[in-house]
Amino acid sequence: MFKDQKICFSGVQPSGNLTIGNYLGAIRNFSLYSEQYKTFYCVVDEHAITVRQVPAELRRRTYETLALYMACGLDPEKNTLYVQSHVPEHAELAWILNCYTMYGELSRMTQFKDKSAKHADNINAGLFTYPVLMAADILLYQTDVVPVGIDQKQHVELARDIANRFNSVFPDALTIPEPIISKSGMKIMSLAEPTKKMSKSDENVNAVVYILDDKDTVIRKFRRAVTDSDTCVRFAEGKDGINNLMTIYSCFTGKTMEEIEHEFDGKGYGDFKLAVGEVCADALAPVQARYTELLADKAGLEAQMKRGAEEASYYARRTMSKIRKKIGFVSL
Repeated sequence: MFKDQKICFSGVQPSGNLTIGNYLGAIRNFSLYSEQYKTFYCVVDEHAITVRQVPAELRRRTYETLALYMACGLDPEKNTLYVQSHVPEHAELAWILNCYTMYGELSRMTQFKDKSAKHADNINAGLFTYPVLMAADILLYQTDVVPVGIDQKQHVELARDIANRFNSVFPDALTIPEPIISKSGMKIMSLAEPTKKMSKSDENVNAVVYILDDKDTVIRKFRRAVTDSDTCVRFAEGKDGINNLMTIYSCFTGKTMEEIEHEFDGKGYGDFKLAVGEVCADALAPVQARYTELLADKAGLEAQMKRGAEEASYYARRTMSKIRKKIGFVSL
């Protein structure tokens, strides 16, 4: 291997306004990994087009997602921040790995089933094979660790399976990645349906708190959050709504469930919902301020895209040179 440091990779789609689930479960923790790993954080615009996109909106959201990465604390001096389509080796490796991926593996992927049901009029080949592109994203950088939410673990497992199969034919070609799953906030649930993951594509705007929601909106959404007929703030089976709110409050405050139960002993759900809304809004305020500042400097974002793509391409080309030689492609 050509690495002098272990590598961490993750990506976020520019397919909509990011939620506090994206923030707490992933992006907020990304900056921590730069102390231990060489980190690559990608705006995965190629993944976004498995669903029909309005081109102007996709371009706008690509800028916005990069700005959010940086606003959430990712220092470009310590992390490689770039856009997936600016590094064509992602797509090249995906095609090669398609030839080492089994149809049955892809047909069992739960997100394909979910997205097919949601987009029944556009069940395209890209929707079916995008887990291979995700595997290529990871394996292209000889990645050691991938920070993911619990719902994305299946994709890292597929990347491991593909890499092991490839390595069985071409030894030591690809690093086998390991998932890192955050213990806190690994799965933030919908405020309207707390048995379902919070999703940026949810049609019910009150179910989702977005990173860019203003304080009044955040508090209003938490006030309307679905709970239960009990009034006691405690973490217990069957109390999905309160459990979710306690998880969110714990993520923002660092308090344990026991400490939260003690803090709100004798208080009702109304007081607790307001408190959750306030700590959430207060934590998001500096992120929003920095985001607004970054987004106003389009030239600065484009310069970062260029720097990030150049650095990512250096690593990507090294892997692809090795892969092309191993599989028998002629080099010029």
